Amino acid sequence: MIRLMLAGALLLLGNEAGQAQTILRVGDQKGNAQAVMEAAGVLKDVPYRIEWKEFAAAAPLLEALSAGAIETGLVGDAPFTFAAAAGVPVKAIAAIRQTGEGLAILVPEKSPIKSFDDLRGKKIATGRGSIGHQLILAALEQMGWKADDVQITFLAPSDAKIAYSQGSVDAWSTWEPYVSQEEVLFKSRRVITAEGLTPGLSFQVATSGSIRDKRPELTDFIRRLAAARTWSLNNTNSYAETWGRLMNIPAVVPLNWLARAKVRIAPIDDSVTKDEQSTIDLYCRWGLIKRKLDAADIVDRSFADAIAKGAGL
Repeated sequence: MIRLMLAGALLLLGNEAGQAQTILRVGDQKGNAQAVMEAAGVLKDVPYRIEWKEFAAAAPLLEALSAGAIETGLVGDAPFTFAAAAGVPVKAIAAIRQTGEGLAILVPEKSPIKSFDDLRGKKIATGRGSIGHQLILAALEQMGWKADDVQITFLAPSDAKIAYSQGSVDAWSTWEPYVSQEEVLFKSRRVITAEGLTPGLSFQVATSGSIRDKRPELTDFIRRLAAARTWSLNNTNSYAETWGRLMNIPAVVPLNWLARAKVRIAPIDDSVTKDEQSTIDLYCRWGLIKRKLDAADIVDRSFADAIAKGAGL
């Protein structure tokens, strides 16, 4: 009798273990991926459990990835480059392309600053190694200026917002949705954008270990994300409403952002690798990274079929 009870208990435990869902821990910034996937309805039948982790910027997301707290997440090409150069075992598995209008240097509504020319000697807040930092360097290079022709104050987004609002800095080099929040809610002005200056790439990234151990989940997640991004191009209002509800921000803010961003997912191909190399080279020229990287070594093309399937290509 005892043996039968023990056998039954072991069978029950075995069944419960077999039914246990795999967990994919996903880093997100301001509800970006979660909002579009929820709005598109692609999360209804996921055969594993997604644990969303929210981050204010790419740097802490990449730290969490390096520490094993998450398996994948969305970051800009600049912080991705910074992390890879620092030895974080991270690879880009999909690319996000969008217009450069949402990466901008902002000034307050009543600021006398009208263009980047007027920023010589002024204080600009941004995150170290961020896409905002990348924009400043690209603008300096275009103007033929030196690094000390502007004063860069390195701050996290929340601190940059405070410094900018209080007038402790003259400008803020930042990204979406912060740009649209400032434009729509506080009438800030963009004095320069990334259009024609930087590649405007973001990456869905994962650690080498996650690519090895969670490949089925990552492949499925990327396919669903690609489907959601494709859906969003023709459903901007629905996406904006979902994002606004998740972030508790008026929908007019994401609508301003998404209507001009034209966000789309792309596989890692030659053009993406070339654009990432240009970011690596920019950071090398300015001494932000000491180790020259080959972009081909930090990207993974093996998820291209999942992206194509999800996007209906």
